[in-house]
Amino acid sequence: MEIVNETRALVLADSAQWARTMGRRLVGLLGRRELPVGGGLVIEPCNSIHTFFMHFSIDVLFVDGRGIVIRQLEHMKPWRMSGVYFRARRVVELPAGTIARTRTQPGDQILFRESR
Repeated sequence: MEIVNETRALVLADSAQWARTMGRRLVGLLGRRELPVGGGLVIEPCNSIHTFFMHFSIDVLFVDGRGIVIRQLEHMKPWRMSGVYFRARRVVELPAGTIARTRTQPGDQILFRESR
């Protein structure tokens, strides 16, 4: 799947995956050594995450049901917990540095497109 910041006309990830089942949501990025540039994970439904047992930092977007970014966390380190963002419907996990590189911020419109 492709994740696009429509507000800024920039691709955030071109090879992202969905985590919609309980099993996929529980596992998330655990067991990986890195999240390569262009990769990403969209966890749905979700309004809070943790990075326990992870080996790398990630950028995180909390997105509401309309695809609007309501909160962002840059370079979230391993062994941390996010707050709970009750308006969030999805969480987008991206390689660290993606938010800064794309200048993504709260209020931006995010699109989720299946790969062609």
